[in-house]
Amino acid sequence: REAVAQKHPTQDDRGHPERNDPHQALTQQELVKKQRDETDEEIDNERGVIKEEWRTRQTPRARLYEKSMPIIYNNSKYAERPPIGLMSVVENFDYKSLRDFYHDWYRTDLQAIAIIGDIDVDEVEEKIKEKFSQIPAVENPKERFIIDIPESTGLSYNLGMDPEVGTTSLTFGIRHENQLGSNTIADFRKMLLEGIAVRSLYSRILEKRQDPKTAYIKASVGYGGLSRTSKVFSLIINPKPNRQKEAFKEVLTEVMRAVKYGYTQSEIERAIKVIESSYQNSIANKGDESHASIQRNIQNNYLLKNTMTDIEQEYEIAMKILENTTANEVHNTIKRLYAVNNRYLNIIGVKGSDNLSKEEALEIIKSVENDDMITPYSENLDGKNLLSDLSITPGKIDEVKTNSELGSKTFVLSNGIEVHYKYADKQKNSVALKGLSYGGTSLLNDEDLPSAGIVNQLITRSGLVNFSAADLKKVLAGKTASVGIGLGSIDESISGNSNTKDVETMLQMVHAYFVKPRFDQDAFKVLKTGIDNYLYRKSKDVNAKIKDSLTYTIYGKDHPRKRLFDQDYVNDISFEKIKSIYLDRFDDASDFEFFIVGDVSEEDLTPLLEQYLASIPTKNTREDYLDKTVDWISNTIKRDIYMPMESPKAVVNIHYKKEMPYSREHAVYTNVIGDILQLRVTETVREAEGGAYSPKANASFEQQPKPVANIWFKFDCNPDMVDNLVSIVNKELDKITEGEINEDDLEKTKTNLIKEFDEYKNSNGYDMRLLTKYYRYDENINDPNNYLNIVKAMTIEDVKKMANVILQGAESYQIIIKPEQS
Repeated sequence: REAVAQKHPTQDDRGHPERNDPHQALTQQELVKKQRDETDEEIDNERGVIKEEWRTRQTPRARLYEKSMPIIYNNSKYAERPPIGLMSVVENFDYKSLRDFYHDWYRTDLQAIAIIGDIDVDEVEEKIKEKFSQIPAVENPKERFIIDIPESTGLSYNLGMDPEVGTTSLTFGIRHENQLGSNTIADFRKMLLEGIAVRSLYSRILEKRQDPKTAYIKASVGYGGLSRTSKVFSLIINPKPNRQKEAFKEVLTEVMRAVKYGYTQSEIERAIKVIESSYQNSIANKGDESHASIQRNIQNNYLLKNTMTDIEQEYEIAMKILENTTANEVHNTIKRLYAVNNRYLNIIGVKGSDNLSKEEALEIIKSVENDDMITPYSENLDGKNLLSDLSITPGKIDEVKTNSELGSKTFVLSNGIEVHYKYADKQKNSVALKGLSYGGTSLLNDEDLPSAGIVNQLITRSGLVNFSAADLKKVLAGKTASVGIGLGSIDESISGNSNTKDVETMLQMVHAYFVKPRFDQDAFKVLKTGIDNYLYRKSKDVNAKIKDSLTYTIYGKDHPRKRLFDQDYVNDISFEKIKSIYLDRFDDASDFEFFIVGDVSEEDLTPLLEQYLASIPTKNTREDYLDKTVDWISNTIKRDIYMPMESPKAVVNIHYKKEMPYSREHAVYTNVIGDILQLRVTETVREAEGGAYSPKANASFEQQPKPVANIWFKFDCNPDMVDNLVSIVNKELDKITEGEINEDDLEKTKTNLIKEFDEYKNSNGYDMRLLTKYYRYDENINDPNNYLNIVKAMTIEDVKKMANVILQGAESYQIIIKPEQS
């Protein structure tokens, strides 16, 4: 557990005061005692924070994972050392033990410094030497040793069940040795081959999932780190109810198909395309790599001995390797990963279900490995591309409008669609698209809402044009382009992202979603099975019960637009209704307004707009949304709800809302209220009281469907402290209404807002927001009077007045979930 940081500038590395401080009013002995008492108090406060972090992590699956650690880590020390530690230790360690641990392990020979940024290297180097070179090395340091997971034979097995788990999962793992610091060309070749083998196998498993008869809801395969010196080849399977044996056999059969016969050349070529495209994107974005990404590379080099390679050099090496990759090499790779030793099977079961036993699992493994009926994998796409079966008649651009204020252009297409475009290369090789149209679910009947809720899922799972989802993925292999649809409460949307070279693919997909969407009955059956399985899981999930209790308490029983996700709700979902809703919302693109921002030139973009957007049929219709806002059952709700829990916790939900006129000042001041409240609850609820690990406070101003200001608190906490913590957060809100706002808190918030805004301006996302706010809301965020000047001029009095305006006559609820008393 990370030690509590020393906060006093006059302490040396062991907590003793420096001897040359002329301003010490206390004797050295008195100062040492005073500082020790202060840090002892901080340590005790941190005990509470750690206990609350532990409490938030006590999900049923986390509890079961802890019980499975002995088989996953083969009874090594890893199985006994969850990172957060034991609460008996956290509650009872003495201060000296923590300080000793800190000085034993947080020492100079085990640490490195990484600094990334726009800096003067020589100046920073001198500062590093000045501040760190004088720290003495620890004499006779403890040996830092590395734990290996011991080898095992046979199959290690664990079955775990929990009263709050309603669905099952299987994890079959095979451990492999991972040699630290092994970074030869041969190692790199090995890694690339592993990526191809695993990626191609996963594609087969996803493809099989599309068959409604398949016994698993979802499954995945991976190969990655398990410990410092171990990696694991793993299958994770979520079976349909009472079909664990069949699901395990089906997924294992796909593994064995690859082990026996290897991969097709087309599979290998697709995987290589994906790898090549990934490298090309990284090279194009070389100058835009995030500091965090650079830091991770440095960290992995220091801790794991991973090589730091120039991305262009690495790409050249990778391409030379992949050019000569053979099907036999990939075949041998999967055969190596499917090793006979170091195997384990972890079952998350459900009481009363037909849980897979160790004996049954061994019998399935034996039968699959010796099954002569398994045949090689085959596929046939006939070289088709996305639009092979579509006939497109291009349109044209009728008018081009220039907006010098925004540095953008608007193209009016021959079918009436408007496209607002802004070239932006703040993020190289990145292009974003958004299409918006008012209406959404506000125009649907209440009985259509259950089906509307999964329109996006069915469309995604159905594929596009004449391609299933699995085949679409194959057709688009190596392309960096994605498009998805959304159906919100007041609008429908289509959004996409691509690199510069694949903008055409992105626009082809947009065209297809309007003119040739695909509705797959089999995909619906698979989706419906997943929903049914979710209902099983939800019936035992305490967090789902908490969510339903909140809905019921706030909106009343069975409100037609705030229904609980139960069997009656699921019964109202139908394939035909989903199809009709999609066509109702997306069949006509007349009132869609498109925004395209990114690293694509006008010269390259305009012919693509004519080909793929101007060719979409339109009917010259316009719609607006309806205000279907659901009122709370009362202006004031205050209730404690008790429910049984395996890991007792209290859940606090406090919310104030006020309908009031929208203005930029109102929006900014409201956000600042939230930022200040977050600072205050972190300092009081977490740091001072140690009552919650991650207390949340926020305030926001919704503009549509009607202008409403909101202030809310939400956190899990120690149930013994909940009443006191609720009192604290309410007092912090009262302080703001009374003007008791720390000037430092306000200045810190203002500084952060200005800094975040300046950083945001350096992203393409800012330009997308610039266009959408201007054309949808008639608001120019480039104008400092709309944001920066408001922030800079803001005073404590402004924030105080805003808080009082919101809270005066506000609707509110305070709902606290508490563990049922025994």
